[in-house]
Amino acid sequence: MLAAACGGGKPPPTGLWWRGVSDLLACPFCRQMFARHERTSCPDCNLALKPLAELPASMDAEALDPILALPPEEEDLGWFYVGRGRGALLVLSVVGLLVFAYAPWLEERAPEIQTLTGLQFARILPWIWAGGVGWMILFALVLSRRTVYQMRGSRLAVAIMAAMVLSTVVLRLSLPVPVQRYIPRRFAWGWGLKSAGVLALFALGYAWKFGGNLDDLTTKKPREGDETLH
Repeated sequence: MLAAACGGGKPPPTGLWWRGVSDLLACPFCRQMFARHERTSCPDCNLALKPLAELPASMDAEALDPILALPPEEEDLGWFYVGRGRGALLVLSVVGLLVFAYAPWLEERAPEIQTLTGLQFARILPWIWAGGVGWMILFALVLSRRTVYQMRGSRLAVAIMAAMVLSTVVLRLSLPVPVQRYIPRRFAWGWGLKSAGVLALFALGYAWKFGGNLDDLTTKKPREGDETLH
């Protein structure tokens, strides 16, 4: 049948091999091949024949090379992949955690003299914990996404975590501090609080681009160089 499709029992002329293959029809199930005008359905499976070039890789081919079973956007890129916004979000989340734990968020001058980090501030005002928890969840979320498909699918979740940190900063800067009569209170917001807001803005921007586009994908599949991925 293959010989018939390519021009009888003789080998196909040079340059006409792909043309012969493109004229083949195959059963989607058993993958028997027939010439385009030989028949329209498989004699064993009774299924309509399809052009061989349009069928996905067979189960035998996938068993020999599991990469063939995966589209490029679902290939594992590894734990240390930093492209498509993944590395930037990981760095932002780590820096954000450090800013929360060690940078000054509140500098009080009266009635006490003290400097509070975000971690210390959260022990006094519990809802400030959102400024640290958001970074922790964002880090774990981004680190666990190792395929383009997973990255693109988690854009909204990453954006929500960045927005949680940003809203914590905005609320703390905008809400008035309770004032007690006869007790003067003088304070200033530390650079750590403001830095957390800036980092959250950057993270929010990267969240909507997390995973990149699908028109510039690389792949681990063996290729000749002239294939079209999409």
